[in-house]
Amino acid sequence: MSALNNLPVVVIGAGPVGLAAAAHLHERGLSFTVLEAGDTAGAAVKQWGHVRVFSPWRYNIDPAARRLLDEAGWVAPDLEALPTGAELVADYLQPFAELPRLKPHLRYGARVEAVSRLGLDRLRTAGRESTPFLVRLTDGEEILARAVIDASGTWGTPNVLGASGLPARGEEQAAAFLEHALPDVLGADRARFAGRHTLVAGAGHSAANTLLSLAELAASESGTEVTWAIRSASPARTYGGGDADALPARGALGSRLREHVDAGRIRLLTGFSVHALTPNKGRVTVVVRHADGTDEQVVVDRIVAATGFRPDHSIAAELRLDLDPVMGATRALAPLIDPNEHSCGTVPPHGVDELAHPEAGYYAVGMKSYGRAPTFLMATGYEQVRSVVAALAGDWQAARDVQLDLPETGVCNSNPAESTGSDSCCSPTPAAQAPGKGLATGISGGLLSAPLNLITLDAAPGQTGGCCGS
Repeated sequence: MSALNNLPVVVIGAGPVGLAAAAHLHERGLSFTVLEAGDTAGAAVKQWGHVRVFSPWRYNIDPAARRLLDEAGWVAPDLEALPTGAELVADYLQPFAELPRLKPHLRYGARVEAVSRLGLDRLRTAGRESTPFLVRLTDGEEILARAVIDASGTWGTPNVLGASGLPARGEEQAAAFLEHALPDVLGADRARFAGRHTLVAGAGHSAANTLLSLAELAASESGTEVTWAIRSASPARTYGGGDADALPARGALGSRLREHVDAGRIRLLTGFSVHALTPNKGRVTVVVRHADGTDEQVVVDRIVAATGFRPDHSIAAELRLDLDPVMGATRALAPLIDPNEHSCGTVPPHGVDELAHPEAGYYAVGMKSYGRAPTFLMATGYEQVRSVVAALAGDWQAARDVQLDLPETGVCNSNPAESTGSDSCCSPTPAAQAPGKGLATGISGGLLSAPLNLITLDAAPGQTGGCCGS
């Protein structure tokens, strides 16, 4: 193992969780290299930079990263404020990535093509654990590593619009009319939506964010129409618990959305699945198939597919992964995060043991570790990498001392019939403050972009609703 110990740990991705891994590796004195496909730290976060998150700064900063920043004289933001994605990058991720102790270890424009073992394919067993990992980049460069922490996330692999996990008929041909989660409706992308009819598909907080922005746009731009389509029979889970929600901004989000639907400013289609898309004279006809087998056509100008994300494990095809056939997470982690059984508030603590694969030394962390489950939150990712790095340093006592403090929101119980296919929206409980539309710490969904006033609104009778999207 001495030869391996002379090699770096390769971290894939310089987002919040990947950089947190770098902070812990530095504190443990372990050599590391961070490979980021984008041209800056937090490149994926910048793509939703117009969006405000649900949880305050104090929950979005990794403790090890904070220690290094404080040593360098960093001026922390107001820890009770709700940052936007752009602020997360500008005020936290980029300053951290520029620290002299970290900067030499970060590489940008370095996209990983594959990870294997040097000279061994997946079939070979002898000497496997003592053989370095081979990390190949798309430009052909190869890097040897003692371990690999994959924090590349799922932002680049959104779910398809069609039902059954398959693209709708004509979805590829209608790509010019499709938007994925969280377009900047009120900013850079305004011209694509103003005066047009937009269909938003999805019941998670990413969908809610977009719907609220479209409703605001419609108030100032004549001819702007909004249709919302969900697979479940009720939007109760998206509406959430109103003022009963421990995250005030999230509760206000659902309450405001329900106001728009009840007032007819947003047309709601329930019990739908997108069956087919047909471009026609600059617009697109959407065939919606209902649970009873009947079809309905909606002609729109734009479609926002806020249908969540899925992991891409193809770069690790020559590694020995033990993935749950449903979640796409490790078999040990899958039952702990299954949205049919759990919501963000009921996910138990987990760390290196639950993240381990038969391929010793390879760990997928952060959003990617959760597979298709929508219950991830950023603070969970920070605890994951703390545990994994402690194990890589040989400190198994610390690695297995996993602690995860999740909020009791009162609205986080999933309805199994409505719990799959979405984005995440959860975070630890913030102190009360002027709310904004937003995601908590889940990065992939539940993000918002404009001010939102809190209102008091009782939950509908029988309303359950999970907090993590749909």
